[in-house]
Amino acid sequence: MKLTKKRLVNIFFILGVVAVVVMILTFDVSFVKLWEHIKRAGLWLVPIIGVWIVIYAMNAVAWRSIINSGQAKSERVGFWYVFKLTISGYALNYSTPMAGLGGEPYRVVELSKRIGNQRATSSVILYVMTHILAHFGFWFFSVFVYVFLALRGDVPGSAVYVCLLVLLLLVCLSAAWLFSRGYKNGMVVKVINFIGKLPGLKRWSANLLAKHAESLGRIDRQIADMHRQDKLTLYGSLSVEFLSRFVQSLEILFMLLLFGVDNGGGVAGIALTYVHSVMIVAITSLLSNIIGFLPMQIGVQEGGFVISIALLGLEPALGIFVCIICRVREIFWIIVGLVLMKIEGRKKGENQKKNSSRL
Repeated sequence: MKLTKKRLVNIFFILGVVAVVVMILTFDVSFVKLWEHIKRAGLWLVPIIGVWIVIYAMNAVAWRSIINSGQAKSERVGFWYVFKLTISGYALNYSTPMAGLGGEPYRVVELSKRIGNQRATSSVILYVMTHILAHFGFWFFSVFVYVFLALRGDVPGSAVYVCLLVLLLLVCLSAAWLFSRGYKNGMVVKVINFIGKLPGLKRWSANLLAKHAESLGRIDRQIADMHRQDKLTLYGSLSVEFLSRFVQSLEILFMLLLFGVDNGGGVAGIALTYVHSVMIVAITSLLSNIIGFLPMQIGVQEGGFVISIALLGLEPALGIFVCIICRVREIFWIIVGLVLMKIEGRKKGENQKKNSSRL
């Protein structure tokens, strides 16, 4: 049976549905306790869930600027289409092991229906590079946030923590250098060659390069061409992605305020609480990406929240609450993303029939 794009999208959809069921059934608390936490959140759930509309919109703006770079107005992809693919792509990323295993291929499949395989692939790869580099930029910035909080006595500042911070700075700087090389020369072929050096993957890598060497080389050239010809768009996308991490920190801020954690209140108190929120997001995302092979980051995200909240000297009950509400938010947006996949699938099916009739 031939694996068509429509069947591939349906497979991604089924994986997402299964993941939602697994996520619901693997909550660490009973449904009665879960409902108690949801009731405690109350109307705060609206901004906690709603802030992700802004985050996904920023992600979509960053990706769309990459997609439309250097294209004529008639060939540009609309914002709402990219916005839908962004939400659905991240829904699959949340629900599949190995971050991007489902979301990025899905985006390529759907976007290729509008702009062709090679342009879709290069734009997705370039966006993923930008998204990852923004993570490293955020972690780099968080080192100085940690130092600020350590000087205040809010977090530990022993020699062990200093060594870890220096190591993180070096890793972030190394990543920046590596990605700068990837932007200038492309890195698809190099990554596949590197994968071929891993045990058991040499034949797969060799076959992929043998069959698609020309296409992969062209994708690398497209990435390098954009870096050379449109750096403003590229670094603009990187800036939007970087800033989206600070919008994400508002989610944690809302939960801290809900628990009455406001560092004395007032503008200064809430501002300091927001700085704490940035630190919590940085630590949690760092751990989630270090161990990113678990579906839905089961256990990893929770561990990140527990560690970061413990570092700030907050009560353990808050950590449990944050973990549960974040899971509720993830399930909500996974469901929204899956619904959008089917809506787009119907529209795309109609477009495919039109295109095939023209041929």
